[in-house]
Amino acid sequence: MGRIKIKKQNYKGKREVIWIWLAAISMTIYILWRGFCTIPNHAVYGWLAAICGIILLSAEAISMLEGIGHFFSSRKKSVPDKPVIPIGWYPHIDVFIATHNEDVELLYKTVNGCRHMRYTDQNKIHIYLCDDGNRPAVAGLAERMGVGYLGLPENKHAKAGNLNNALSKTSSPYIVTFDADMIPTREFLMETVPYMFLPRLKQSDNGLWAERDEDEIDETFKMGFIQTPQSFYNPDLFQFNFFSENRIPNEQDFFFREVNVGRNNSNACIYAGSNTLISREALEAAGGISTGTITEDFETGIKIQAKGYTCYALDKVLAHGLAPTDIDNLLKQRVRWGRGCIASLRRVNLLFNKGIPIGGKLSYLACWTYWWTFLRRFIYIVAPILFVAFDIPVVVCGLREILFIWLPSYLLYNHVLKVASGGIRSQRWSNIVDTTIFPYMILPMLMETLLLKETEFHVTDKSRTVEKKSDLQFAIPHLFLLVVDLYALMVAVATALRDQNLGAVILIYWLAVNGLNLVMAIFFMAGRKNMRTNDRFFVKIPVKVTYKDKKYYGVTQDLSESGLSFLSGKAIYAPDGVGEVAVHLKADGYETTVKGHAVHVVKQENGWKYGIQLDELSGREKDTYYQILYDRDHGLAKKMSKSVSIFDDVFLNIHKRTERSTESRRRLPRVAIDRVFPLTEEGHVRMVDCNYEFVILSGEEGCGLRQKLKIVLPNGIMCCSKAGQKEGLYHVDNMEELLFCGAYDELFASV
Repeated sequence: MGRIKIKKQNYKGKREVIWIWLAAISMTIYILWRGFCTIPNHAVYGWLAAICGIILLSAEAISMLEGIGHFFSSRKKSVPDKPVIPIGWYPHIDVFIATHNEDVELLYKTVNGCRHMRYTDQNKIHIYLCDDGNRPAVAGLAERMGVGYLGLPENKHAKAGNLNNALSKTSSPYIVTFDADMIPTREFLMETVPYMFLPRLKQSDNGLWAERDEDEIDETFKMGFIQTPQSFYNPDLFQFNFFSENRIPNEQDFFFREVNVGRNNSNACIYAGSNTLISREALEAAGGISTGTITEDFETGIKIQAKGYTCYALDKVLAHGLAPTDIDNLLKQRVRWGRGCIASLRRVNLLFNKGIPIGGKLSYLACWTYWWTFLRRFIYIVAPILFVAFDIPVVVCGLREILFIWLPSYLLYNHVLKVASGGIRSQRWSNIVDTTIFPYMILPMLMETLLLKETEFHVTDKSRTVEKKSDLQFAIPHLFLLVVDLYALMVAVATALRDQNLGAVILIYWLAVNGLNLVMAIFFMAGRKNMRTNDRFFVKIPVKVTYKDKKYYGVTQDLSESGLSFLSGKAIYAPDGVGEVAVHLKADGYETTVKGHAVHVVKQENGWKYGIQLDELSGREKDTYYQILYDRDHGLAKKMSKSVSIFDDVFLNIHKRTERSTESRRRLPRVAIDRVFPLTEEGHVRMVDCNYEFVILSGEEGCGLRQKLKIVLPNGIMCCSKAGQKEGLYHVDNMEELLFCGAYDELFASV
């Protein structure tokens, strides 16, 4: 198969490459030492110890091979530069949005994003809602938004049948597939389509692109698909349940932005079913979207590559979706992925498929071994417990060997994983994720391997609720293992102190780390109450806020579908009446005005923060506002924070789960004045504070507080009358007059 010559320069520095080689050498030495020197002798320790020792060694050896494979695949640039193509080359594109039972409002956001995708000729973009529920509401949405609708009643082949139906009724040479919740950025097509013309182009040493001569074209070099990362605009459950939205990246980022991109080197990047540009020719050569499997996308990608098509995964995020928001759906999703992967690799006859080269076979074998990570995690947790609590030695060695062979390998592996993962993942966080999920993955993976298939397709539920669902029942295996682990830890400490055995320090460390990982898994299953119906994005956009003819200026602090907050350098009047406040936003090529009302205001060091609840949006105003929301980088963590350590994580979770939240109920800014003003009649009065509509006064300077007062301000007369029984509380009767004549501006500016 011909492929474009990618300049194989190291995209990691020379120092990082040296670290990778050192880690690979030390890990190899460690595994060889383990295999020849540390397996318990069955004649001395018994067959059970020998078998357990071999099982642990096997788990470590597979982990080592996976690690070395990833380290070396990540050290080379594996994506060609994006070519520059003539405007006339941009082809017609069919955009398929697959839906089954998703809410119409969710679909609206995806369709809206697709309609705003930039292209050389908008008439060449053909958007279709592919609905295997054949729902009138979805057909109505398609009609309102001016896109195509392809309904399919009684679909026997789930998502695959849905997409194949769409293929049979369309004709564009290239297809984009999106899941129902995946909202593309406006640059999706302009960033992906040019790659499809790599076979017709060549790049000079100075980076310029030119069309190949006819005799230079390699007919075997054909483009199959371009896969972009699956990214999410809401925190995934690991970020959310661990209170770490700004501390750890999305759990899937490591795969989509590092692992899958590295697989380009063996032409084995994975088709993930969404955020993908695909050649129709390649799909037809592969027999369409694969049916009879619960991971139709994964299997289809392998078949396309086996037919000789070149495929690339990009690391640039060009669409964002909704991550699962409850543990039950997360576990079902991962079980489906795992079982589908194992089944599909068997169905495509991976080892004997002549269309897949050896590099591709090894890459896909790594996919298979990945799903046994969870069994290996169980082995790593149980092994020291067997050693300490049940006197079954799984490793036989001395402290000196541990310090000079195991420790360098362990430290180098941890360091290189950070280097090779681009700071997205560390070994400790990989262990926490695996510890959290493993009890629910081992049996399904074993059943699928033994040909006990799962054929039912489970659509990941994208609905959300503000109610806290108790998921502690999922933590029962973790709680049991934690109790046993703590017992073993106490035994190990007691034994080390009694015998003064320094070698037991390694076992104590091993048990302590496993125990802390189990604690984190229990925190995860304990969940976290979601206080918001809509996701909030922390975005700074200049805004103009208008109340009638009064204009104020500020900067947004966050945005959501139902509201926003902005920071103003001074106190302003934003009433809480519905529709009274207009907020004008202009950002990233989008501009709109939305209406709402103030729901709270908080004094901060750098100004006043106002919360605005938006009125119901519709039409063009809604389309544009949603694009401002979703056509952007959503600000969640992209790399591991420097503050991430096991103790930081544990203490953060304890603190967040025990602190009491406070919510501001103040709807107008209470500005401290503390000045004396004359009255129109004889006397003076001290103004303590004012919130535009009310003031608090004290009868100082020899003046009693009468029922009605007229206070002489620098730029107007404030007419006020007593309000209720509270001493000194007065209602400002001519508030709007003072507002529009500038009296309030001058009053507050002097504070």
